[in-house]
Amino acid sequence: MIRIDSLRPCENSHGIIGEKMKTAFIIHGAYGNSRENWFPWMKRELRKKGYEVIAPDFPTPENQTLENWMKIFGKYKGKINEETIVIGHSVGVTFLLSVIEKLDLKISGAYFVAGFASQLGGKFDELNRTFVEKRFDWQKIRKNCGKFAIFASDDDPYVPMEKADELAGKLGAKVIAVKGAGHFNEKAGYTKFELLLEKI
Repeated sequence: MIRIDSLRPCENSHGIIGEKMKTAFIIHGAYGNSRENWFPWMKRELRKKGYEVIAPDFPTPENQTLENWMKIFGKYKGKINEETIVIGHSVGVTFLLSVIEKLDLKISGAYFVAGFASQLGGKFDELNRTFVEKRFDWQKIRKNCGKFAIFASDDDPYVPMEKADELAGKLGAKVIAVKGAGHFNEKAGYTKFELLLEKI
């Protein structure tokens, strides 16, 4: 006799049967943390949409290296599946390129805000060096993600628009240009980010 419960799909940690839990990662930038800008608001909104939201805190500026960030992110690798989306801000975008590159599955989407994949030519270059001074496998990055959305501002004081164009070219994506958004941070009035939520 076959037990009925042996035919049931596995439950995930949230007790949801038959479906993998949708997860969303929000990755902050240099000198940042998970509690600033529009991140707390986005966490609340994505939870309303049924996502488990993970927003780790990474060491910055002290001990800010790709290796150190990868060690912290490694704790959450079991949460990544085909329903996962990732959201990065500033060097958080650059970090996520390395994360996506190493996956052995295809995630749903990546949303990049004020991102870049090469040195900016300014005071943050040494801080960001380990993140950008590497050879990215762009083909694998494209293969491992279903959708890319790139947000850039015409008056970002740190990341020029051409960096967004460069990134979009590598990913085969389009830039969503936003006027007067600065670095998409609290200083520029970004405690919410409705346009990003719409795209998700």
